[in-house]
Amino acid sequence: MNEPLVEERPDTRVAEFEIHGMTCASCATRVEKALAKVPGVARASVNLATEKATIEAQDGVAPEALVSAVEKAGYEAVPVATETAAFAIGGMTCASCATRVERALARVPGVAGATVNLATEQATVNLRAPLTGDLSDQLVAAVKKAGYEATPLATEDFAAASQEADARNAAARDATRREWRAVLISAVLTAPLVVPMFTRGFGIDWMLPASVQLVLASIVQFGFGARFYRAAWRALRAGAGNMDLLVALGTSAAWGVSVYAMLAHPGEDAHLYFEASAVVITLVRFGKWLEARAKRQTTDAIRALNALRPDRARIREDGVEREVPLNAVRVSMVVVVRPGERLPVDGVVLEGRTHIDESLITGESLPVAKQPGDPVTAGSINGEGALAVRTTAIGAETTLARIIRLVESAQAEKAPIQRLVDRVSAVFVPAILIIAAITLVGWLIAGASAETAILNAVAVLVIACPCALGLATPAAIMAGTGVAARHGVLIKDAEALETAHNVSVVAFDKTGTLTLGQPSLTAFETADGVVRAAALASAAAVQQQSEHPLAKAVVKAFQAQAQGAALPAALHARAVPGRGVEAEVDGRRYALGSGRWLDELGLAVPSELKARAQELEAAGNTVSWLIGAGATGEPDAVLALLAFGDTVKPSSQEAIARLKTMGIRSVLVTGDNAGSAAAVAAQLGIDDVHAQVLPDDKARTIRDLKIRTGGIVAMAGDGINDAPALAAADIGIAMATGTDVAMHAAGITLMRGDPALVAAAIDIARRTWRKIQQNLFWAFVYNLIGIPLAAFGLLNPMIAGAAMAFSSVSVVTNALLLRTWRDKR
Repeated sequence: MNEPLVEERPDTRVAEFEIHGMTCASCATRVEKALAKVPGVARASVNLATEKATIEAQDGVAPEALVSAVEKAGYEAVPVATETAAFAIGGMTCASCATRVERALARVPGVAGATVNLATEQATVNLRAPLTGDLSDQLVAAVKKAGYEATPLATEDFAAASQEADARNAAARDATRREWRAVLISAVLTAPLVVPMFTRGFGIDWMLPASVQLVLASIVQFGFGARFYRAAWRALRAGAGNMDLLVALGTSAAWGVSVYAMLAHPGEDAHLYFEASAVVITLVRFGKWLEARAKRQTTDAIRALNALRPDRARIREDGVEREVPLNAVRVSMVVVVRPGERLPVDGVVLEGRTHIDESLITGESLPVAKQPGDPVTAGSINGEGALAVRTTAIGAETTLARIIRLVESAQAEKAPIQRLVDRVSAVFVPAILIIAAITLVGWLIAGASAETAILNAVAVLVIACPCALGLATPAAIMAGTGVAARHGVLIKDAEALETAHNVSVVAFDKTGTLTLGQPSLTAFETADGVVRAAALASAAAVQQQSEHPLAKAVVKAFQAQAQGAALPAALHARAVPGRGVEAEVDGRRYALGSGRWLDELGLAVPSELKARAQELEAAGNTVSWLIGAGATGEPDAVLALLAFGDTVKPSSQEAIARLKTMGIRSVLVTGDNAGSAAAVAAQLGIDDVHAQVLPDDKARTIRDLKIRTGGIVAMAGDGINDAPALAAADIGIAMATGTDVAMHAAGITLMRGDPALVAAAIDIARRTWRKIQQNLFWAFVYNLIGIPLAAFGLLNPMIAGAAMAFSSVSVVTNALLLRTWRDKR
């Protein structure tokens, strides 16, 4: 018996690290040796191709020790996360808050990295080990120590996650209503303080008594402004600053100056600034209310998807129907769906015919006809007919759940450009405090009164807005990925979005991507002396276990000819990647495959078949060959020619034309023969064609395109053979009508097999990117212009407060304009 190379012990664990800086095999060997020398390491293996190290070590070995060993060897090691945890974060008000929470989480042992989304108020934590109760408590404690609140969120249990999302949405609605009531009451109390400013313009010199102003302003300052004091205190206690600290300091200074003037000049007509502090508090809270409303709209896509999931299902067992909670449904159970109801599970239709509305899942505007054998998706709406569906996926495994996870993941991710914003946010509040102090001292040195100097410093504190910076990128990403999901385009993450906007070349697979992928056998011709019926039966037998579209076409042709006769049994079937398939039928070995395979085998093609093949390929057909083995068991004779025709999808020509108008070049990369590829390319207007390309060669072709064009290359495909090319491209675009392998390798997934969605996905990415740039531009310009104006005394605190309140709202509102995007078709 073979012994394992490494004995597994309960006190050991396996960790993975990304290794950067390796250039050759000797580098990998050096890293392995460096890791092996760390006490407690049982085994270390470094893969140069993937640039990853796999280490088996005792539990006591700290990741920091492994990182240090790699660094001493001259390389860089980054721990690979093994699990992800999500937390709802409470108390954040600006970008500096999000940055502080990220740093607090990253310092917890076992955390590989953390990302905080200010717009969704959620943190995504990448862990090096499974999440335990102790680790969860440590993460919550770290966030609390930083001055905020953290609540663990369910991620694996789809039902629990959906319920939590509903609860958070309800809580957000309640909080928004409470905020609006607070804004109204604060405005009512502030109005008497502001009215005299307007009456003076009509020659009416009226002013409330100083004591009444003090009472009204104090209620607003310390009652409705208490939230700013609480948040500022938490930030100070954590040794940091945030927007609330700026507001609290600024309004307190204005209120304090007014109290001082009132006490220093009792009974006199002292100039008071109570209205400034009250107006700023009211306006900032009003801005926060508008911001909360706008942020909730950016998550409309997720809420709409969550709302598609029914709570109950009607199952049929032993001929009896009964209604049960959805979590009681299991795979293979039969679920009955009545007309007008939502499908609760993914499955296959057993009984009934109907039309299904899948618009909220795939973006397809028209209902899709369904009959026995057709797949159906949870969340779609049944039309006119009752259905019996055999369940194939439930809960977190349904297409709907996967879509929700993908959209949530994309909205939680940070775009690479956000790193610049994070660096600015980290120093923003301290810098503003310094500028305010310089403003105060500068005006005093210039001979201004203390009141003037303080009010100008207050204006600096109040107008500075880190919120706009923090919301600029995530708000646009959430709006963009949300509108994309509603139109059947799923964007994997923010990096995919950022890459897609710059695409200059799109390489398309042919079969199933630009064509329907449902070819039919258009010709079957045999060599002299070969019985046609027997040859077709052998060809169909070889292909009967395959799911390839061409194989199905052969089987279908046999069934049409045989009129109910059974297929011969095929033994020892084997697929040969990129070439074809072979099997033993009735004691003889047969192979069915491409012309490339025929050439590799060195077999001569009968002249009559060769001429016919050239004619069929020139007409756009795909040609395959049936080969028979001789007495030695090796292929030695070409028995028949098989020609397949496929129909170009109706929207393919429009897709290529639209990409051309966008300045994007289209390329055809296919495993089919040159004639078939050329015919499709000519029909669609594609002038760059790569035919008879094997799966591995597809990836090589994509890499060559990247080098040759010097631009960003996207690959659109749907099959297993497209997965290497999708991974090799700068951005992969997979059809969800294809395989899961293709979808996992892609950065963008199209929920229906419509090539025009490729152009739509790139258009959405470009518009989202423009919104990010616009938001960051205005957020930076707002602060760059507003802060100096305030410092030079050109803005009073009330105008500064109004500007600050509306800056973040304008950023989110601009991002929400993406929701108006419509497919030009």
